[in-house]
Amino acid sequence: MGKPTGFKEFNRDKNPERPALERARDYHEFRLPLDLAERQAQGARCMDCGIPFCLSDQGCPVDNLIPEWNDLVYRGKWREALDRLHKTNNFPEFTGRVCPAPCEGSCVLGINEPPVTIKDNECFIVDKGFEEGWITAEPPAQRTGKRVAVVGSGPAGLAAAEQLNRAGHLVTVFERHDRIGGLLMYGIPNMKLDKATVQRRVDLMAASGVEFVTNAFVGGAPDTPAGAGPKADDTQYIDPKALVDEYDAVILATGATRPRDLPIPGRQLNGVHFAMAFLHENTKTLLDDGQTDSAPIHAAGKDVIVIGGGDTGTDCLGTSVRHGCKSLVNFELLDRPPNERADDNPWPTWPRIFRVDYGHEEAAQTFGDDPRVFSIMSKRFIDDGHGNVAGIETVNIDWSKPTDKAPFSEVPGSEQTFKADLVLLAMGFLGPESYLGEQLGLDTDPRSNFKAEYGKYATNLDKVFVAGDCRRGQSLIVWAIAEGRGAARSVDEYLMGHTDLPAPGYVGGALSSTAG
Repeated sequence: MGKPTGFKEFNRDKNPERPALERARDYHEFRLPLDLAERQAQGARCMDCGIPFCLSDQGCPVDNLIPEWNDLVYRGKWREALDRLHKTNNFPEFTGRVCPAPCEGSCVLGINEPPVTIKDNECFIVDKGFEEGWITAEPPAQRTGKRVAVVGSGPAGLAAAEQLNRAGHLVTVFERHDRIGGLLMYGIPNMKLDKATVQRRVDLMAASGVEFVTNAFVGGAPDTPAGAGPKADDTQYIDPKALVDEYDAVILATGATRPRDLPIPGRQLNGVHFAMAFLHENTKTLLDDGQTDSAPIHAAGKDVIVIGGGDTGTDCLGTSVRHGCKSLVNFELLDRPPNERADDNPWPTWPRIFRVDYGHEEAAQTFGDDPRVFSIMSKRFIDDGHGNVAGIETVNIDWSKPTDKAPFSEVPGSEQTFKADLVLLAMGFLGPESYLGEQLGLDTDPRSNFKAEYGKYATNLDKVFVAGDCRRGQSLIVWAIAEGRGAARSVDEYLMGHTDLPAPGYVGGALSSTAG
């Protein structure tokens, strides 16, 4: 490393955030970059640690060459850093903004000091690359004549499409919604990932030769259940079997979009919604109208309860605050995490500790307290007498006292009622929607995901491959990118008999430091 003692000389300094009450009045990104000199100092904190666990199976799924580009950050060699970053990650501007950074959880410095700001360094590199005009369209020098269809335009589908286009194949991406990006476009709020950032990369891919088709519902039909997603008036419904017949290969990258429900009494009441419907329509209205006042599900003036404590729940908190909700509570079934790693959660595993994310801070600043209530279970939605939700009956639970029926027990006398006229269910996802797999006759695994071996991505059907959350289950964007790249390599090999696309642990055909 260029600064062997950097980790001793410089403290961890994350990207600053705009004040909570200020940013909660708009949908602009809330994180701000450090200046160049400060960012170089953060690069200097990367140690000459011998074995970089940030590259281990606990760290970066896309095999980012983290120590190499951290050193280049310190040296101010930004173009070289960008080149190293793009060798393994198609979309560092996405992961640099919204990835939870498992690499930082396994950083060697993090054993007894705050870890290196790997995620922020990554974001700075790619943003500077766009600022300097270094990132441009790259059409392939020649075409193979092979045609590949990619169903789904989330991070897995986009990564697969870009890699296959680089290999010279003619790639068409089908997206059932009106904009390309999948989860990146409609699942993550604008204040966390500006949609102009997503569109910028999509435009580059289009200029490089990737074809995008929106409002293209593969496997859908006019009578498809509402769970299959919003549909535009001009939606075209595409027979998946016809797609397989027409193309030389097909990659399904549809995501795990079947939400976990809460089947308790009163679930049918008006005002109880899945979180992703709330977030999707909010962002669509923002992009269509420049504001969110006319969003179909709106929190203004309402007592809002968000059930689920993950990233999606946090995004519901931040969006509800921006709508101007009357009150805001966040239910979490699990216990409050510890402030430091527990004994059963050692380094380099991901630290399961108490965190305050942007939505928690904004809610606390707005209403005076952290919105989260831990170890609580919803028992019944309350009807206002007119078919609308008016509240939730709950009970506290004790995880230290499991029963024969559950890993917890209900606490006697802890029953209470919370007011609510908007309830958002953010309890995760169970796997891909079944209609596409059923029409094609795809095998599924015990968790209902499309079945394909990791590293192969081939299904039980010839020509059909799967990647991302629809194969591995609900996961991280960085894993989706890794799977899309892996599936592209398998498809290229299937089509051509060999492949020059990089495999995990390899860069440009040579074994890289990630193999260790």
